Amino acid sequence: MKWAMRLRVALHLAEALEYCTSKGRALYHDLNAYRIVFDDEGNPRLSCFGLMKNSRDGKSYSTNLAFTPPEYLRTVVSAGRVTPESVIYSFGTLLLDLLSGKHIPPSHALDLIRDRNIQMLTDSCLEGQFSNDDGTELVRLASRCLQYEPRERPNPKSLVSAIIPLQRDAEVPSHVLMGIRAGADAVPLSPLGESCVRMDLTAIHEVLENLGYKDDEGTATELSFQMWTNQMQETLTLKKKGDVAFRHKDFTAAIECYSQFIDVGTMVSPTVYARRSLSYLMSDMPQEALNDAMQAQIVSPVWHIASYLQAAALFALGKNDEAQTSLREGTELENKKNATS
Repeated sequence: MKWAMRLRVALHLAEALEYCTSKGRALYHDLNAYRIVFDDEGNPRLSCFGLMKNSRDGKSYSTNLAFTPPEYLRTVVSAGRVTPESVIYSFGTLLLDLLSGKHIPPSHALDLIRDRNIQMLTDSCLEGQFSNDDGTELVRLASRCLQYEPRERPNPKSLVSAIIPLQRDAEVPSHVLMGIRAGADAVPLSPLGESCVRMDLTAIHEVLENLGYKDDEGTATELSFQMWTNQMQETLTLKKKGDVAFRHKDFTAAIECYSQFIDVGTMVSPTVYARRSLSYLMSDMPQEALNDAMQAQIVSPVWHIASYLQAAALFALGKNDEAQTSLREGTELENKKNATS
């Protein structure tokens, strides 16, 4: 996996542990690489198999002692007992797995960290994909999770806070990000703009879903009563089916329904083009996504969402200079809209 995806795994895993903790399920049985699964969109998820009930004595025990926390070895009473702190220790071993691409015993890893021999820890496939500072920060976080004393290990919430800054810049090559920031000094990027830079398609999906069709006002084609009775019902049914599929992230079905809606030609909707554009991006079809984003801008020239989607599609196509231009246009249009509001 590329560096960006490895950090994505670390962040999603930390968020899952934080969520479990908030729900009173801080204990996770045998946390390891095999507990991580991926959904249809390629998002890493934490398997529910580790959420086990306590045993008869009211305690949870681990059966995987490959990378045993130090406290397991101190007394017979604590041997194998799962605690929130031992879960964090296991998370530290997973960070080492992500960094090295293989299993490294924590004791050996800590020796390498103390000797500042970070290169021996790092997967050679990751060369040039991240800065020394980012690598050092991830190693530092792993070493905090592997502390000898359980009370000195971080909690899930602090793990999330530590990983977010690393993951934020990892989705885009550093030279691209530097160029964007240089051009964005006068016009800071909004959260949506940042999502386009990071290619965080899940965040963009959430924005489009929450926005609905608010920005379609004034762009729909006026229809005669006869056209309404003959075509409108079928057209609206297609759009509704597409919206349901889009909401449930069934992007193949969304593309099919929205395409039928567009082909009928009864109504013109920039939001439908935008939603189909993102569906194409989610389906790894960036050129089609770019075409739809451009069509949305033709229908609604001052709509910032269309420019942002063009930027995301251009980033996916590797056209970074053009993507930066679209990103700045989207930022300016969004700022103008906010100022008017």
